[in-house]
Amino acid sequence: MPDAPPPVVALHDAVVFAGGFPLLSGVDLDLGAGTLSVVTGANGAGKTSLLRLLGGLVALSGGTGTVAGVDLGSGDLRQLRRRVGWLGHEGSFYDDLSVRENLTFAARALGRPTGEIAPAVARVGLEHRIDTSAKQLSAGQRRRLGLAWLLLRRAELWLLDEPYASLDDEGRTFFDALLGDVVAGGATVVVSAHDPLRSAALAPRTLTLAGGRIVGDVS
Repeated sequence: MPDAPPPVVALHDAVVFAGGFPLLSGVDLDLGAGTLSVVTGANGAGKTSLLRLLGGLVALSGGTGTVAGVDLGSGDLRQLRRRVGWLGHEGSFYDDLSVRENLTFAARALGRPTGEIAPAVARVGLEHRIDTSAKQLSAGQRRRLGLAWLLLRRAELWLLDEPYASLDDEGRTFFDALLGDVVAGGATVVVSAHDPLRSAALAPRTLTLAGGRIVGDVS
C-alpha cells in the first residue's frame, strides 16, 4: 500500500512566547489535507496565537512544528505565508479602491489571472458590489471580500479568525457552504470561533484551548 501523505500541520509540544508570557504552552496537533477543524475557547485561550503560528506570523519558541512542509523553527516562513490564506477580524484592503480594484491588485501580486476575479466575486455574492469602494461595504460584505481574496489566492491552508463576526444568519449559512466546497477541493481549513454549538455543526473536529493548550479534541 502507498504511504499515507504527510500531515499539512504537525505540531509537537509547540510553545510560543511574547514578552516572556506563554501564548501557547505545549500544543500537539496533526491536521491532514481536506479537513476542517474548529478551535474554540475563551478569550485569551490561545486561539488567535495558534492560527498565527500556523500562518508563519509568530515564531516557534519551543517544541517542533511543520506546516505545508515548512519547518516552523528553521524554515523559510515567507514561503509558508505564500501558501497560507489568513482572514482576520479586519481585511487588509485599500478603502478607496473598489472590490474589483482590490482584487485586481491582489491577483497581480499573486500572479493569478485577472479572469479569475469575476468568478470569485460571484461565488461570494458580491457581483452587484464589484465597483463599490471597500469603505462603502458593510462589515459582512468586507468579510465576503476577504473570502474572494482567499479563493483567488488558492491557499492550501485557510486560517479564519472569528469569521462569523458581522455575518447574519444568511451569511453564516453561505459561509458554511463555501467552506464545505473548499474542503472538498482538498484545502485544510482551521476556524476559530466562540460558539461551540455552531462549531460542532460546522466541522467533525472541534479543538478546545485553555491556557495555551489543547484541552479537548472531539472528532
